[in-house]
Amino acid sequence: MDKHTPLHLQEIIFSSSTPHISRSISQLHNEGKLLKIAPKIFTSNLTENPVEIVRRNAFKIIGHLYPGIQLSHRSALEFKPTSNGNLFLTYTFERKAKLPGLTLNIMKGKPMIEGDYPFTASLNVSGQERAMLENLQESRKIGPDSKTLALPEIEEKLEKIIQIRGEEGLNELRDKARQIASELDMEKEFAKLDKIIGALLNTRSTNLLSSPVAIARAFGNPYDSSRISLFEKLFIELQQQVFADFPDINISLKAFRNFSFYEAYFSNFIEGTKFKVEDAQRIIETGEPMPSRDEDSHDILGTYHIVSNKKEMQITPTTPEELIRILKYRHRIMLSARPSKKPGEFKTQNNHAGDTEFVDHTLVRGTLHAGFDFYRALQHPFAKAAYMMFFISEIHPFADGNGRMARVMMNAELVKAEQTRIIIPTVFREDYIGALRVLTRQENTDTYIRMLGRAQLFSNTLVGEDMEHIHDTLIRSDAFKEGNEYILKIVEP
Repeated sequence: MDKHTPLHLQEIIFSSSTPHISRSISQLHNEGKLLKIAPKIFTSNLTENPVEIVRRNAFKIIGHLYPGIQLSHRSALEFKPTSNGNLFLTYTFERKAKLPGLTLNIMKGKPMIEGDYPFTASLNVSGQERAMLENLQESRKIGPDSKTLALPEIEEKLEKIIQIRGEEGLNELRDKARQIASELDMEKEFAKLDKIIGALLNTRSTNLLSSPVAIARAFGNPYDSSRISLFEKLFIELQQQVFADFPDINISLKAFRNFSFYEAYFSNFIEGTKFKVEDAQRIIETGEPMPSRDEDSHDILGTYHIVSNKKEMQITPTTPEELIRILKYRHRIMLSARPSKKPGEFKTQNNHAGDTEFVDHTLVRGTLHAGFDFYRALQHPFAKAAYMMFFISEIHPFADGNGRMARVMMNAELVKAEQTRIIIPTVFREDYIGALRVLTRQENTDTYIRMLGRAQLFSNTLVGEDMEHIHDTLIRSDAFKEGNEYILKIVEP
C-alpha cells in the first residue's frame, strides 16, 4: 500500500496485520467507502467493474500475494492475460488461484536465474531465452488455456528478433538458451529451439516451420507481418464496397497532357517542391530547369515525363516482380537529377515520417510480394488504385520520392481503366496526409477511402482541353489555397 496516500483514495488496498491500519480498512468498508473485490483485497473505486480494476492492477496484486513469484511461459512474452483471463506463473508450489476476471496458473519450478529480471518490487519475469524454452514445453491444453504460445507464434517472435537485431541477435539468443537449458532441465526444449532457429537461418530443413512469415524468412523473402495485416483490412473494405465509375473526360492527347501538368505540379507541391504555376509551366514547355533550382526543376520534369506518357501510364503489374521492375524504372526517371537519392534503387536505411516508422529496408521486397495478392484480387479500378497508393506509401520502398511514386502508381490504375485520375491539390493536402495517418495508426479505412473518393470527384471537374479553363476551375475550387481555413470545393467545370 502507498503509505503517503489516504486509504480511501487508493484504488487497491490489501489487508494489513498492523492493528490501526486493519481497523481503518474495516471502518471504511463498513461505511461503504471501500469494496472487497477478493479475499484480503479492497478498492476505493466503487464505480468500475472489479474485473477491470483487478486487470489494471494485476501485477501489483500478484506480487503482493506471492512475493518473488515469476511471470513465465507465454505470459513472460505477452505481459497480459489470455483472452479468457489466464496468466501463467512459476513459484515454489503449484496452485490455481482465482481473482475477478483472472485465473492465476501457478506452476512449481526453478526460481529466478541469470537472465530473468524484476518487473515490480515483488514480481519477476522469465528472461527472453528462458521464456522461449518454456514456450516449447509440451502442453495438454490449447488456445487461451495453454501455458505455451502456438508454434507459429513462437516462430514469428524469433523472426522479429532477426528483423530488429539481425541474425547475430538470434544466434546470441540461441547461445544463451543453450547455457541455461541444463540448469532448467530443458535440454529437449532447447533441441526444438535450435532446429527452429536453424530453419529460419536456412542452415537446417525448413519443413518444420509452420508460420508463413517464418517460411518467407527461410526462403529469403521476409516481410512485415503487421503491415500485411493492415493491407488485408484495407483490401476487405475495398472489396466489400461499391464504387461509381468516373470515365476519363481528358482522352485527347492535349487534354491528357494538360491534366498531367497539374498532376505533376500538385504532386510535387505536396512534398514541398513549390513553384509558381507559370514557372512550372515554363520548365515543362522548355524542358529547361530554373538555374537557381536545378534539382527541384528536374523533380517536376521527371514526374511530368512519367504521368504525361499515356503509354507508360497504361502499364500496371501482373506479378510482384513486375511491380518491382515498374517501381524501380519510374523512380529512376522521376529522380534522375538526384543521384544522392539513388534513383531506381530500394532504400538501404530505414525511413520515417513523424512517429510513423515505415517498413524495414530488409523487408521491402518481401512485403511487396506478400501484399501483392490483395491488389491482384481487387476488380474495380478505384479499389485497385486506392490499394496501390496506400500499399506503396506505407512500404516507402525508396529513400525519397515515395509519395509521388505512390500517386503515380495509383493513377496508372485509373489510366489503364480509362477512369478519371486523382489530383491531390494543395488545399486538400492535410486531408490527404491525415487520412493516411489514421489508416496507418488507427486502421481507419473509411476516412482514407472517402478522402480519395472526394479527390476523384474534384478531379472529374478538370476539363483539360484548355489550360486557362482548367486553371480557372482550380481557382474556383480553392485548389491552390494553403491553410486550415480553406476547404476543397467541388464546382461546375
